[in-house]
Amino acid sequence: MGQSRRDFLVRAGALGALGAAAACGESRASALPEGPARTLGRGVARGLTLLTFRGDGGDRLGVRTERGVLDVPRAADLLGMYAPATMDALLQEEDGPSLEALVAAATGSSDAGAAFLPEEGIEYGPLVSRPEKVVCVGLNYANHAREIGAQVPAWPVLFNKFNGSLNRHRGTVALPVAEATNFDYEVELVIVMGRRARNVTEAEALDCVAGYATGNDFTARDLQNGRGGQWMVGKAIDGFAPVGPYMVTGDQVDPDNLDIECRVNGETRQSSNTSDFIFGTRQMISYISKFFTLLPGDLIFTGTPEGVIQGMPPARQVWLKPGDRIDCSLQGLGELTFELV
Repeated sequence: MGQSRRDFLVRAGALGALGAAAACGESRASALPEGPARTLGRGVARGLTLLTFRGDGGDRLGVRTERGVLDVPRAADLLGMYAPATMDALLQEEDGPSLEALVAAATGSSDAGAAFLPEEGIEYGPLVSRPEKVVCVGLNYANHAREIGAQVPAWPVLFNKFNGSLNRHRGTVALPVAEATNFDYEVELVIVMGRRARNVTEAEALDCVAGYATGNDFTARDLQNGRGGQWMVGKAIDGFAPVGPYMVTGDQVDPDNLDIECRVNGETRQSSNTSDFIFGTRQMISYISKFFTLLPGDLIFTGTPEGVIQGMPPARQVWLKPGDRIDCSLQGLGELTFELV
């Protein structure tokens, strides 16, 4: 029997997405949709501000709109449409076109009214929960390298965190006070990958990005500097990677020219701009992809600007403690807040 028009469109859309993915290095093993409900092919979402919130016993994908936060799974049920239910599903399945179609339908329909929630009433979840990789870049602001007396690196300094390190907007960081005392903040731009990237050029790099978020590479300095010479033990502790509240899609952001700030109990400690990057966003993605295959949903922490406690004279180094509140912001990406316990 002949191929139906619907099957043809499904396959054509998926093959188009495969061609786009190939621009980020090695192509996916398969980019054909899985299951009959997905009909729009694959790709990153555009023009959206996304978040994760908690409801009905789990984490759910939300979209910030003028009508409030769109509960994506609820809107899909009300409108009888397909859409990814979580941020991880959106990213890892590259379901941007399906999400865009749902948002357009919901914002223009009275039938989806019950799916819009007031943002002040939601509880945020971790923006992303299960990336394959959380890659971090150290010493990536020129002024930060100078403040701690470090040589400007010749190539990006890489280390890692784990999924267990991921934390949420308005969450808490439990300080391991039995093992460390020198706790420090590090506000950072976080890159959220949207396509597979392996050996990509700098010219291709931003095509692989889903979006950007505000993050904090929280650190126990005495563990970072005093146990074996490796950074991981001081940085990959459970809860030491708050990210959120939003992921703003990459088409709306110039990542190499964003104001960035961190405040402790209302006092501004870090205030800079990502233009002080030693290695720009394109350079970081390209360099990392030479060693590790970056997959949709992977996170890259891009380094912190000057103003950390470690960079202060010893007499002024008052380390963070339980009860402190940390507020981090990046221009256009929202303000991330968490407390220490």
